[in-house]
Amino acid sequence: MNYTENVRLAMQSIKSNRLRTFLTALIIAIGLSALVGILTTIDAIKQSMTEAFSSMGANSFTIRNRGTGIRIGGSGQRPKRFKSIRYEDAVKFKDRFQSPATVSISVFASGGSTVKYGQEKTNPNINIQGIDENGLAGQGLELSKGRNFNSTEALNGSNVCIVGNEIVKTLFKDQDPIDKVIVAGSNRLRIIGVLAAKGSSMGFSGDRAVYVPLFKAKLINTNGNPSYTITVMVPNNDLMDNIIGEATSEFRKIRKIKLGDDNNFEITKSDAVAQTLFENLIYIRIGGIAIGVITLLGASIALMNIMLVSVTERTREIGIRKAIGANPSVIRAQFLIEAIVICLIGGALGILFGIALGNAISMLMGGGFIIPWLFIAGGFALCVVVGIVSGYYPAQKASKLDPVEALRYE
Repeated sequence: MNYTENVRLAMQSIKSNRLRTFLTALIIAIGLSALVGILTTIDAIKQSMTEAFSSMGANSFTIRNRGTGIRIGGSGQRPKRFKSIRYEDAVKFKDRFQSPATVSISVFASGGSTVKYGQEKTNPNINIQGIDENGLAGQGLELSKGRNFNSTEALNGSNVCIVGNEIVKTLFKDQDPIDKVIVAGSNRLRIIGVLAAKGSSMGFSGDRAVYVPLFKAKLINTNGNPSYTITVMVPNNDLMDNIIGEATSEFRKIRKIKLGDDNNFEITKSDAVAQTLFENLIYIRIGGIAIGVITLLGASIALMNIMLVSVTERTREIGIRKAIGANPSVIRAQFLIEAIVICLIGGALGILFGIALGNAISMLMGGGFIIPWLFIAGGFALCVVVGIVSGYYPAQKASKLDPVEALRYE
């Protein structure tokens, strides 16, 4: 069987019916671009989330008075909220905890604040957070200039602060902000450090935040009963479970929890939220695949109809080929190859559209360019399958035509 000849004949037929072929290929392209686009977007979301959570420290865990609050869909229970973790409890834990780990303490002091310097001021969307000398590392933040708090400043509540990059751009333009005095809310603070630009993560932007020493945050906190967050950074992930066990035991003693009673606090690994979301992305992936498959099913029906029309239009040609010696398998292969070629043309367009769509969304999310090689290979394989399924019946019908009756066809 001469496959090269069959491919040549298929291409001739496609060229002679350009509009019909284009419309059929476009239907296939839309189905496949929906499939590849959604799957590429999901990969972009996963990559963006991985980068966001890895920047918070892969080997760390937090002690809070409540769970993460992440729920997918309408099912599930709300996380329990226990009594607040007091400043004294958090500091006592930091002093007592002797494991090979770094402990930091943080607290949300105020939200929706305005920061002023001279005649310049920000929008009222600035968060004020209290941290200790390890707080920047605990939240994956880095300084672009200036210095960090020292332990004395953190415990004494000095009137100093570290500000986000966006605040500096708004208030100081081209000036050096170090040692300048700003008013954050109703508090006069001297800037000792500026954070490197980081962007937004899970609805919070470090670029629009003012960080003050931990005790200072206790003094200015607008919440009458704030709960402090303890972050423990582990030097090696292999030690994670052992250190979590030690931290749980120590904090139970501090909270005076009786033997046999449940914990009245939550310990959450830094990647726990990401893992929860990753697990539930499978439902979005399934939905994307279902949308693509349904569209491809419609495209395959359209392709089968086009191929049946093609068989009818070329009945006399089929009769001539059979009369000069072409057997049914050659005729069948000719029409199958034609259906597969149309599918591959549509598939190539669909994959290009899908990658462009997925990466456009990825760029909007601040992610990188993704080439989903697995989806590309799977997409072309799917096109071949759709071509075979859609083209088999018309090809079989063509191969069974009686040559004498076919030659009579007008």
